[in-house]
Amino acid sequence: MESSLFNIFVYGTLKRGQRNHAPYCDGALDVREAEVCGWLYDLPFGFPALVVPEETILAVGTGDYAGDAGKQRSEVRMILPSKSVAHGELLTFDDPKAQLPALDGLEGFRPGEPGLYQRVLIPVHADGESLLAWAYTVERPAGNYLPGGEWPL
Repeated sequence: MESSLFNIFVYGTLKRGQRNHAPYCDGALDVREAEVCGWLYDLPFGFPALVVPEETILAVGTGDYAGDAGKQRSEVRMILPSKSVAHGELLTFDDPKAQLPALDGLEGFRPGEPGLYQRVLIPVHADGESLLAWAYTVERPAGNYLPGGEWPL
């Protein structure tokens, strides 16, 4: 029987000590510090957003949660340029059919429908290891969320 373990990269309210960690992530089998290629922004809505380079997105989430978990079982090679590293945590879970719908609901992600966040499969670096994980990212929205600057992409 194939393992149903899957990883989620989190960077905001789902991190340890933040308001959504306990209700959504207490069932994590493992939590460790991690980083991805990308940029974190404080949105004016009181929560952060992650923007990643398009070329690092290997898949977009679907409603086939077990299938999505299986997509993480590929080898990955990653380079993290120092000027575009976003820090967060890598969480490992064992039940994608229970966990992913709950997280998708929190983030407002509905496969195939427009929304602020999309769930994407990206390379993650944690404890000297490179692997794949799902993360909730945003596209570059219109407007400027950096004081006095522009989106860097």
